[in-house]
Amino acid sequence: MSTRPIGDYALLSDCRSAALISTEGSLDWLCLPRFDSPAIFGRLLDEEAGHWSIRPTGPSEAIRRYVPETLVLETTFRTSTGTVVLLDALAMGHRERGHALGASSPGVLLRQLTCTSGSVAVETSFAPRPEFGLIHPVMSVVRGGISAYGGSQRLILSTPFPLRIDGSTAHGETELRAGDRLEFALSSLSVWGDEKPDPWRGRRIRRRLGDTIKGWRSWTQIHQGYRGPWQNEVSHSGRVLQALTFTPTGAIVAAATTSLPECIGADRNWDYRYTWVRDASFTLQALSTSACEKEKAAYFAFLAQAAATQLDRGVDLQVMYGIGGERDLSERTLTHLSGWRGSAPVRAGNDAWRQHQLDVYGELLDAAQQTHPRSEWFNPPTRTFLLQAAETAARRWHEPDQGIWEVRGPSRHFLYSKLMCWVALDRAIDLAPTLGATAEHVTSWRDTRQTIRTAIETEGWSPRMGAFTQSFGSDELDASALMLPLVGFLPGDDPRIRSTVTAIMDRLTDPRGQVRRYLGDDFASDEGAFLLCTFWLAHALALTGDVTRAREVFDTALTCANDVGLLAEEASSTTGEALGNYPQAFSHIGLINAARAIHQAEDTRHDVTTATASDR
Repeated sequence: MSTRPIGDYALLSDCRSAALISTEGSLDWLCLPRFDSPAIFGRLLDEEAGHWSIRPTGPSEAIRRYVPETLVLETTFRTSTGTVVLLDALAMGHRERGHALGASSPGVLLRQLTCTSGSVAVETSFAPRPEFGLIHPVMSVVRGGISAYGGSQRLILSTPFPLRIDGSTAHGETELRAGDRLEFALSSLSVWGDEKPDPWRGRRIRRRLGDTIKGWRSWTQIHQGYRGPWQNEVSHSGRVLQALTFTPTGAIVAAATTSLPECIGADRNWDYRYTWVRDASFTLQALSTSACEKEKAAYFAFLAQAAATQLDRGVDLQVMYGIGGERDLSERTLTHLSGWRGSAPVRAGNDAWRQHQLDVYGELLDAAQQTHPRSEWFNPPTRTFLLQAAETAARRWHEPDQGIWEVRGPSRHFLYSKLMCWVALDRAIDLAPTLGATAEHVTSWRDTRQTIRTAIETEGWSPRMGAFTQSFGSDELDASALMLPLVGFLPGDDPRIRSTVTAIMDRLTDPRGQVRRYLGDDFASDEGAFLLCTFWLAHALALTGDVTRAREVFDTALTCANDVGLLAEEASSTTGEALGNYPQAFSHIGLINAARAIHQAEDTRHDVTTATASDR
């Protein structure tokens, strides 16, 4: 059973796959060649599921950071005898720069250890366990390293000093003195391919490590569109979103992991290594703030291609897709894994792809509105698909569904789902010329949009709670009601919005100042606060004009970031510990969008103050 805190890990990415490294220099999660591939190292979910550690042999203090403007990890180990610095990176393609980052990543993990003072005894333990720990590979010594055969993969570990093999694990120790440096590389090859399994020499590793740093910095330098409060955090979150992007298609995964629990010991442990249509509009707003216009276009193109289907056949728009556009994401249980802190079952795949969620039509059309130039028509297949999406929202908005939180129980009339159907029609009306919509379409959409508005304002409002609630006729509060002003359904200064924001702030905020999604069932009472919802609250407060409180809530959410600025899905309401899949794209998206909203609200307040002063 793995017990290391989730927030102890730092992310590496080559914009195709991801790795997680602990503060002790242990690689405990790596999926190659894609984010959604079976893990080669999985100690994150079970102590016996594989790791690769490089660290001092004795006690040490570790201090980490990312090399500035990159996602190359630098860990400094201080011991009683000296100091060593470990650099870790997933290699980018040769001389990849800017928007091309990840286009030809070789799928190689690079590690460089340098002694900067004194002398330090160091050790490495290499224990790959492919297929989520099912395979114990056959190891052998090769020139310059170790070869490990297992299943469909052959792993080549390039090592600068000999290791001894014990079964399916290789060990080694050596001592470094000031100025000494060691380089390691791990590559994965298909056992059926023709690629020659040559170990990487130290000079090649050094060059590619430096090249990867330059690649990340070049990406950062052309994505500096935001100037405002929390500028460094917004820039870093933009890099995290890029790190969670599968460059070949433009898809963005919800998180780099599977089965990290929303509640310790509970069974809501899902695979988040896929793309949700639900995330689309929020993601595009964040990408716009981070000046990621090409990434925006690639992401929407992926969604339009993956989701395109004949909706007039009566089928649902699927809520999520594989990063290559796959639709069948059938879920299976990995019974041989004990789970993080015993939180089982561990799952690969996600059966939420089968769910009925009406909100996706709004998110898709909102994404189209944010992305497409008004002077250009959509191509014919996309135009037909988006027209059908608008028509489907108009026809089916009154149906019950599973809602944004993907409730695995009876369908309900969730307010958020109705709201996003309103968004679908609102955006379709705006896009009508580029969609080639007829006057009859637009008239019908306007009528239905008004019908949905009336239903939300009457059936979604609870006089007893003084707030918009989770579902029609309910008195249960839900943080998703904060989206009402965020999508433009009502202005932030509407008394009902201010009352709803106050109710959520008073009743869904935990003792640590973080916002829960909702209350009302046993699970929701035990789960941690949802970081996206805390950023939503900051965003909504900014729209109401309460910028001071918005800043306070935003800063409270920032306290949940770990030492290298990564955010999980949730935070424990009792300890503040990170929970859920990690790092979570939604949390970083919420950070970017809330920062922008607060900045805009402050600019507006400044303009009003200046104008008032000049009138005097």
